[in-house]
Amino acid sequence: MNFEQQVVLITGASSGIGEATAKYLSNLGASLVLTGRNSEHLTRVGEACKAISKTTPLLLIADVTNIEDNKRVIDETIAKYGKLDVLINNAGILSNGSIENTSLQQYDEIMNTNVRAVYHLTMLAVPHLIKSKGNIVNVSSVAGNRSFPGILAYGMSKAAIDQFTRCTALELAPKQVRVNAVNPGVIVTDIHKRGGMDEKTYAEFLEKCKQTHALGRPGESMEVASVIAFLASDAASFITGVNLNVDGGRHAMCPR
Repeated sequence: MNFEQQVVLITGASSGIGEATAKYLSNLGASLVLTGRNSEHLTRVGEACKAISKTTPLLLIADVTNIEDNKRVIDETIAKYGKLDVLINNAGILSNGSIENTSLQQYDEIMNTNVRAVYHLTMLAVPHLIKSKGNIVNVSSVAGNRSFPGILAYGMSKAAIDQFTRCTALELAPKQVRVNAVNPGVIVTDIHKRGGMDEKTYAEFLEKCKQTHALGRPGESMEVASVIAFLASDAASFITGVNLNVDGGRHAMCPR
């Protein structure tokens, strides 16, 4: 897996899976464009990547739900590098809520970030990916292909990303652009805390992962990053339209 001379755009790169993927691809020689909303965190990730690869990533403060930000991200990527080889749609949010206590506001926020933003940024990136015969990796979730109570809007959004992945893979295959997705299980990041969990609840949640994941533990960001890198690389040159679970076997489990 060699990404030298490859331009890779990663959204939501200021923390979690996005941060881990940026560092992983830096080690493989990628020229990176990293976006995020938190300037301090994004700068920290950029410095870590520079220390690994000795090259400075293009850092862009941007909100994926902002149409003008998405246009600016693509424009600045092409202005700096002249091309785009890989789009990693990683940015996403999580909120708890069932049909009894959710709100339309929550639904709109999650769908705008997790689905509409991916749809829009991919639209903008595709002409450049066709030129480079590049590829796309979407970050979905095990909640996209398995059903869990209490995260209704989130589960719907990830199911949409799974279908988006398959449909766009078929549409772009004649142009030699591959589209795949990873579907992580519970990964130790800040997403659950940002979604509303306090420290005690989060600790209990991670402990429960010993029972809800066949391998007996939650995953680490780098374990997802390595799979994203594989799907984005020439090592996966005959793989498209795949939703690949990276979830410690959670998708295969049933209650007994």
